[in-house]
Amino acid sequence: MNIIQYSSKIKDYLLANEIIDFTDKSIANLSNELLNLSKDRIDFIKQTYEYVRDNISHSADINNDMITCSASEVLKAGHGICFAKSHLLAALLRYQSIPCGLCYQKIILDDETAPILVYHGLNGVYIEECDKWIRLDARGNVNGINAQFSIETEQLAYPIRYNMGEQDIFVVYPEPDVKIVERLRTNKTRTELWNDLPTELAYKF
Repeated sequence: MNIIQYSSKIKDYLLANEIIDFTDKSIANLSNELLNLSKDRIDFIKQTYEYVRDNISHSADINNDMITCSASEVLKAGHGICFAKSHLLAALLRYQSIPCGLCYQKIILDDETAPILVYHGLNGVYIEECDKWIRLDARGNVNGINAQFSIETEQLAYPIRYNMGEQDIFVVYPEPDVKIVERLRTNKTRTELWNDLPTELAYKF
Protein backbone atom coordinates (compact mmCIF):
# COMPACT_ATOMS: atom_id res chain seq x y z
CA MET A 1 0.00 0.00 0.00
CA ASN A 2 1.40 3.35 -1.07
CA ILE A 3 -0.23 6.37 0.58
CA ILE A 4 0.04 9.43 -1.65
CA GLN A 5 0.51 12.98 -0.39
CA TYR A 6 -1.85 15.09 -2.54
CA SER A 7 0.06 18.33 -1.91
CA SER A 8 3.84 18.31 -2.22
CA LYS A 9 4.03 20.92 0.56
CA ILE A 10 3.94 19.36 4.01
CA LYS A 11 3.02 22.76 5.48
CA ASP A 12 -0.38 22.45 3.76
CA TYR A 13 -1.16 19.67 6.26
CA LEU A 14 -0.49 21.99 9.20
CA LEU A 15 -2.78 24.91 8.38
CA ALA A 16 -5.87 26.07 10.23
CA ASN A 17 -9.00 26.92 8.27
CA GLU A 18 -12.72 27.35 8.78
CA ILE A 19 -13.25 23.60 9.21
CA ILE A 20 -10.01 22.52 10.86
CA ASP A 21 -10.21 25.46 13.24
CA PHE A 22 -7.55 24.67 15.83
CA THR A 23 -7.28 28.36 16.64
CA ASP A 24 -10.44 27.80 18.72
CA LYS A 25 -9.53 27.84 22.43
CA SER A 26 -11.35 24.59 23.21
CA ILE A 27 -9.34 22.73 20.55
CA ALA A 28 -6.07 24.19 21.80
CA ASN A 29 -6.86 23.33 25.42
CA LEU A 30 -7.77 19.71 24.67
CA SER A 31 -4.74 19.25 22.43
CA ASN A 32 -2.46 20.52 25.21
CA GLU A 33 -4.16 18.28 27.77
CA LEU A 34 -3.62 15.23 25.60
CA LEU A 35 -0.01 16.21 24.96
CA ASN A 36 0.64 16.48 28.69
CA LEU A 37 -0.65 12.92 29.14
CA SER A 38 1.61 11.54 26.43
CA LYS A 39 5.09 10.04 26.63
CA ASP A 40 6.23 11.27 23.20
CA ARG A 41 4.90 12.44 19.83
CA ILE A 42 3.80 9.00 18.67
CA ASP A 43 2.02 8.37 21.95
CA PHE A 44 0.33 11.76 21.58
CA ILE A 45 -0.96 10.80 18.14
CA LYS A 46 -2.27 7.51 19.55
CA GLN A 47 -3.87 9.18 22.59
CA THR A 48 -5.50 11.83 20.43
CA TYR A 49 -6.80 9.34 17.89
CA GLU A 50 -8.27 7.15 20.64
CA TYR A 51 -9.84 10.19 22.32
CA VAL A 52 -11.71 11.16 19.16
CA ARG A 53 -12.59 7.54 18.38
CA ASP A 54 -13.88 6.72 21.86
CA ASN A 55 -14.98 9.98 23.50
CA ILE A 56 -16.67 11.69 20.56
CA SER A 57 -19.74 9.74 19.51
CA HIS A 58 -20.71 9.01 15.94
CA SER A 59 -23.99 10.89 15.51
CA ALA A 60 -25.76 7.89 13.98
CA ASP A 61 -24.73 5.62 16.86
CA ILE A 62 -26.49 7.86 19.38
CA ASN A 63 -29.34 8.74 17.00
CA ASN A 64 -28.56 12.46 17.19
CA ASP A 65 -30.05 14.45 14.32
CA MET A 66 -27.78 17.47 14.72
CA ILE A 67 -25.10 17.96 12.05
CA THR A 68 -21.64 19.13 13.09
CA CYS A 69 -18.87 20.03 10.66
CA SER A 70 -15.98 22.12 11.99
CA ALA A 71 -13.64 20.71 14.61
CA SER A 72 -14.85 23.13 17.27
CA GLU A 73 -18.50 22.28 16.54
CA VAL A 74 -17.76 18.58 16.92
CA LEU A 75 -15.93 19.06 20.20
CA LYS A 76 -18.65 21.29 21.63
CA ALA A 77 -21.46 18.90 20.65
CA GLY A 78 -19.52 15.76 21.57
CA HIS A 79 -20.50 13.99 18.37
CA GLY A 80 -20.25 14.03 14.58
CA ILE A 81 -20.39 11.70 11.61
CA CYS A 82 -17.19 10.26 10.15
CA PHE A 83 -16.23 13.39 8.19
CA ALA A 84 -16.78 15.68 11.16
CA LYS A 85 -14.77 13.45 13.50
CA SER A 86 -11.89 13.45 11.00
CA HIS A 87 -11.94 17.26 11.05
CA LEU A 88 -11.56 17.23 14.84
CA LEU A 89 -8.68 14.74 14.80
CA ALA A 90 -6.88 16.83 12.19
CA ALA A 91 -7.31 19.99 14.24
CA LEU A 92 -6.04 18.44 17.49
CA LEU A 93 -2.93 17.06 15.78
CA ARG A 94 -2.20 20.13 13.67
CA TYR A 95 -2.27 22.31 16.77
CA GLN A 96 0.87 20.45 17.89
CA SER A 97 2.44 20.79 14.41
CA ILE A 98 1.79 17.18 13.42
CA PRO A 99 0.87 16.94 9.72
CA CYS A 100 -2.60 15.48 9.32
CA GLY A 101 -4.92 15.34 6.33
CA LEU A 102 -8.19 13.87 5.16
CA CYS A 103 -8.70 10.52 3.45
CA TYR A 104 -11.77 8.96 1.84
CA GLN A 105 -13.18 5.57 0.97
CA LYS A 106 -16.29 4.65 -0.99
CA ILE A 107 -18.37 2.09 0.86
CA ILE A 108 -21.89 0.65 0.92
CA LEU A 109 -23.94 2.59 3.44
CA ASP A 110 -25.87 -0.47 4.66
CA ASP A 111 -25.93 -3.86 2.97
CA GLU A 112 -29.60 -4.46 3.78
CA THR A 113 -31.37 -1.14 4.26
CA ALA A 114 -29.31 1.21 2.06
CA PRO A 115 -27.14 -0.69 -0.47
CA ILE A 116 -25.77 2.48 -2.06
CA LEU A 117 -22.17 3.58 -2.44
CA VAL A 118 -21.27 6.71 -0.48
CA TYR A 119 -18.07 8.29 0.76
CA HIS A 120 -16.60 7.68 4.20
CA GLY A 121 -14.06 9.95 5.89
CA LEU A 122 -10.91 9.16 7.83
CA ASN A 123 -7.44 10.66 8.38
CA GLY A 124 -3.89 10.43 7.13
CA VAL A 125 -1.19 11.28 9.67
CA TYR A 126 2.49 11.80 8.97
CA ILE A 127 4.76 9.95 11.41
CA GLU A 128 7.98 11.95 11.29
CA GLU A 129 9.94 9.38 13.31
CA CYS A 130 9.25 6.75 10.65
CA ASP A 131 9.06 9.10 7.65
CA LYS A 132 5.72 7.64 6.57
CA TRP A 133 2.02 8.41 6.33
CA ILE A 134 -0.46 6.16 8.09
CA ARG A 135 -4.25 6.15 7.92
CA LEU A 136 -6.43 6.22 11.05
CA ASP A 137 -10.20 5.86 11.26
CA ALA A 138 -11.80 7.57 14.27
CA ARG A 139 -15.36 6.66 13.26
CA GLY A 140 -15.97 4.78 16.53
CA ASN A 141 -15.91 1.09 17.37
CA VAL A 142 -19.44 -0.33 17.56
CA ASN A 143 -21.24 -3.33 16.10
CA GLY A 144 -18.08 -5.28 15.37
CA ILE A 145 -16.05 -2.34 14.07
CA ASN A 146 -12.51 -2.55 15.46
CA ALA A 147 -10.34 0.29 14.14
CA GLN A 148 -7.02 0.65 15.95
CA PHE A 149 -3.89 2.81 16.01
CA SER A 150 -1.05 1.09 14.21
CA ILE A 151 2.09 2.25 12.46
CA GLU A 152 2.93 -1.07 10.85
CA THR A 153 -0.37 -2.83 10.08
CA GLU A 154 -3.32 -0.67 9.08
CA GLN A 155 -6.56 -1.49 10.90
CA LEU A 156 -9.45 0.68 9.73
CA ALA A 157 -13.17 0.60 10.44
CA TYR A 158 -14.26 -0.91 7.13
CA PRO A 159 -12.43 -3.57 5.08
CA ILE A 160 -12.97 -2.58 1.45
CA ARG A 161 -14.99 -5.11 -0.58
CA TYR A 162 -13.83 -4.45 -4.11
CA ASN A 163 -16.15 -7.17 -5.48
CA MET A 164 -19.11 -5.08 -4.29
CA GLY A 165 -17.91 -1.88 -5.90
CA GLU A 166 -16.33 -0.36 -2.80
CA GLN A 167 -13.23 1.73 -3.37
CA ASP A 168 -10.16 2.67 -1.36
CA ILE A 169 -8.41 5.95 -2.14
CA PHE A 170 -4.81 5.99 -0.95
CA VAL A 171 -4.50 9.78 -1.04
CA VAL A 172 -4.14 12.23 1.85
CA TYR A 173 -5.76 15.58 1.09
CA PRO A 174 -4.78 18.79 2.93
CA GLU A 175 -8.32 20.18 3.19
CA PRO A 176 -11.78 18.61 3.50
CA ASP A 177 -13.42 17.94 0.15
CA VAL A 178 -15.67 20.88 -0.76
CA LYS A 179 -18.57 18.67 -1.83
CA ILE A 180 -18.55 16.93 1.53
CA VAL A 181 -18.45 20.23 3.42
CA GLU A 182 -21.30 21.49 1.23
CA ARG A 183 -23.47 18.49 2.25
CA LEU A 184 -22.69 19.04 5.92
CA ARG A 185 -23.53 22.72 5.70
CA THR A 186 -26.65 22.68 3.52
CA ASN A 187 -28.59 19.81 5.09
CA LYS A 188 -30.49 20.79 8.21
CA THR A 189 -30.61 17.42 9.98
CA ARG A 190 -28.69 14.16 9.87
CA THR A 191 -31.87 12.42 8.71
CA GLU A 192 -31.95 14.78 5.74
CA LEU A 193 -28.21 14.31 5.18
CA TRP A 194 -28.59 10.52 5.14
CA ASN A 195 -30.60 10.92 1.93
CA ASP A 196 -27.96 13.24 0.47
CA LEU A 197 -24.65 11.66 1.43
CA PRO A 198 -21.81 12.42 -1.01
CA THR A 199 -21.40 9.95 -3.84
CA GLU A 200 -18.57 11.85 -5.55
CA LEU A 201 -15.69 14.10 -4.54
CA ALA A 202 -14.55 17.43 -5.88
CA TYR A 203 -10.97 16.17 -5.53
CA LYS A 204 -9.56 14.16 -8.42
CA PHE A 205 -7.52 11.06 -7.69
